[in-house]
Amino acid sequence: MAEQQSAQDKTEQATPKRQEDAKEKGNVAKSQDLNSVVLLFAGIFGISYTGNEIIGAFKGLTMNVYTNAVHMQITNDSVAFYGAEFLKVFATIAGPIFMILLIAALVVNYVQVGFIFAKKALSPKFEKISPAKGIKRLFSTTKLVELAKGIAKIFLVAYISLYVIRDHIDEFWLLAFDSVPGTMGYLGGILFEMTTKIGMLLVVIGVADFAYQKYDHNKGLKMTKQEVKEESKQYEGNPQVKGKIKQAQMAASRARMLAVVPDATVVVTNPTFIAIAIKYDPVLKTDAPKVLAKGKRKMAQKIKQIARQNNIPIIENKPLARGLYDYAMPGSEIPVFFYEAIAEILAEVYKMKKSNVPRAVA
Repeated sequence: MAEQQSAQDKTEQATPKRQEDAKEKGNVAKSQDLNSVVLLFAGIFGISYTGNEIIGAFKGLTMNVYTNAVHMQITNDSVAFYGAEFLKVFATIAGPIFMILLIAALVVNYVQVGFIFAKKALSPKFEKISPAKGIKRLFSTTKLVELAKGIAKIFLVAYISLYVIRDHIDEFWLLAFDSVPGTMGYLGGILFEMTTKIGMLLVVIGVADFAYQKYDHNKGLKMTKQEVKEESKQYEGNPQVKGKIKQAQMAASRARMLAVVPDATVVVTNPTFIAIAIKYDPVLKTDAPKVLAKGKRKMAQKIKQIARQNNIPIIENKPLARGLYDYAMPGSEIPVFFYEAIAEILAEVYKMKKSNVPRAVA
């Protein structure tokens, strides 16, 4: 009952990650019927293409054996010789056909599932040899569908075979007056017709089976809304964890800024809402003033507190403080359009130093 309820709750299409995980396990939509019919036609094509070579090779081997049969002695050497000859003939016959079948198998599998290497599918799974699970799989919906499909194919193949034979049955008595090659050719033609018609039927069945396998595969991969949410959290990260990481990063950034405030030349304030720590070394005249730290509210108060502790001048300039907060980043030089205002601030700082005025004025 719980399994039925769970299956009913799976209303969401599989996510790309779910599909990729299924591929890694070798769980893909593939029709064995389509594979079989493609290999059937590939075999027919291979035999038709190499038919003359097959007959010629067998004919040559047979004539060789019967011609030398009178003088041939059964020895290890003669057995090895004729065994090697037979293997050569077999390779000549079977080699091209096997190659055609191999190419056809690779193509039809690639068309259905693409190129995959499922490592997880190669690992042994002991549940596959479990008798209890084996019996459960035997009576599963998938196996019942396969059984019904197999029975239907048997009846359809039998019907087509009988239909082709019935069409030619009146001609069979003429074979009694035909030569052996003629009889073989005639029967081969009937067999070719029968196989072709069966193959065409199996193509239809194979395409329909592939469509069903695709549907059944996608249905099996469907997810519940909760599974989609959980996967989204795992894939994109838990929002709470991401928030904590962001807070930690911001805290580390603030700590780095506060650590360099003692090196500042002056702190420009709003006066209470914003504080900007600026450094300028008059010895290095080629360097522009640099923003060491900036902050609002509590951060501004901490910057001013450190400035007072280190006897750094604190000067109020609301437009400059707001402009630097908006357009200057910690660690970077101030923009050119603030040079004039900064020059006035620095001049005031140097005047304060010469007159020994207390530095914290804001």
